[in-house]
Amino acid sequence: MTKLLSPSATFSRRSFLKASATGAAVVGLAPTGLLSPAMAQAALTVGFVYVGPKDDYGYNQAHAEGAAMLKEMAGVTVVEEENVPETVDVQKTMESMINLDGATLVFPTSFGYFDPHMLEMAKKYPDIQFRHCGGLWTEGTHPENTGSYFGYIGQGQYLNGIAAAYASKSKKIGFVAAKPIPQVLQNINSFLLGARSVDPAITCQVIFTGEWSLAVKEAEATNALVDQGADVITCHVDSPKVVVETAAGRGAFVCGYHANQSPLAPEKYLTGAEWAWGNVYSDFVKKAQAGEALGNFVRGGLKDGFVKMSPLGPAVPEEGRKAFDATLAEMMAGGYSIYKNGLKDNKGTVVVPEGTALAEDAIELESMSYLVEGVVGSTS
Repeated sequence: MTKLLSPSATFSRRSFLKASATGAAVVGLAPTGLLSPAMAQAALTVGFVYVGPKDDYGYNQAHAEGAAMLKEMAGVTVVEEENVPETVDVQKTMESMINLDGATLVFPTSFGYFDPHMLEMAKKYPDIQFRHCGGLWTEGTHPENTGSYFGYIGQGQYLNGIAAAYASKSKKIGFVAAKPIPQVLQNINSFLLGARSVDPAITCQVIFTGEWSLAVKEAEATNALVDQGADVITCHVDSPKVVVETAAGRGAFVCGYHANQSPLAPEKYLTGAEWAWGNVYSDFVKKAQAGEALGNFVRGGLKDGFVKMSPLGPAVPEEGRKAFDATLAEMMAGGYSIYKNGLKDNKGTVVVPEGTALAEDAIELESMSYLVEGVVGSTS
């Protein structure tokens, strides 16, 4: 079951403020993350907030596809709102989901929703559970009724890099990035390291647009990368649609991100790193319905079903398919290390000591602040 919002409903939702969370609309949750016994037997309303449109071929679509899986679950009502900016508007949206719709589990999905917006709502509504995508929840610092979840999508970008290396003729690949935050930097670095596992001479040019979604800058950045000789392009922006179509239109190959963009460029699409949020959200909801703790810091990769890969496209040669499949199998087995053995940043500083291999779940990867050797570009 789902509730779809019309433009007028969206306006009233963002305008709605209520002084307290009392009343039948709000069902109690224990601050520890455990549902009360009564709630365990009751219907569950789950709220999803998206920063962009649900059909953006990217970040928001991936979350919406995950939310859609919940609509098939017995006793679950899904409330969604799209195009909510990372401002106080998202607080109003969450508040009205709680007070008007009776949501007791809320997923504000965009990076900028975490601090201060979700944290403010969590303090105001201690009986409601909030889970954020990508935030670094810290015990003793953040409210117990909040938490974060994320996937090791860098594994997918590493596999993208392997496919890119086998398709590239110029040995130059390109990356269109929104902002130099740790998750984005890890994707850029993983893409290049995957390519260099095939050919150490490959370089990756990165251009930051400064925005999660700005079509004009994304098109300009893509064209600039192709002009500089990059013949395979990937990205980390909310909607890869512009990057994929622009790159393919210029004759470059593309690797996708967030969701499957192969329909946009079927002949040029090599593969893509996709989210599998349906598995994650279903697990949260099952635990909520069973009255179990939801977990405050939830992570997983390919082997855990948090991340998946788009099918390989026709432009990936047989040798590349074998290398891709072999590495994917290693990652699915667990323990595959991307960052290891004296790795340097692109300023020459050793960022991973010789003889060290960072595990896929190494927490320091989530505070990454550098670009690795071979990436052409700067974080500032």
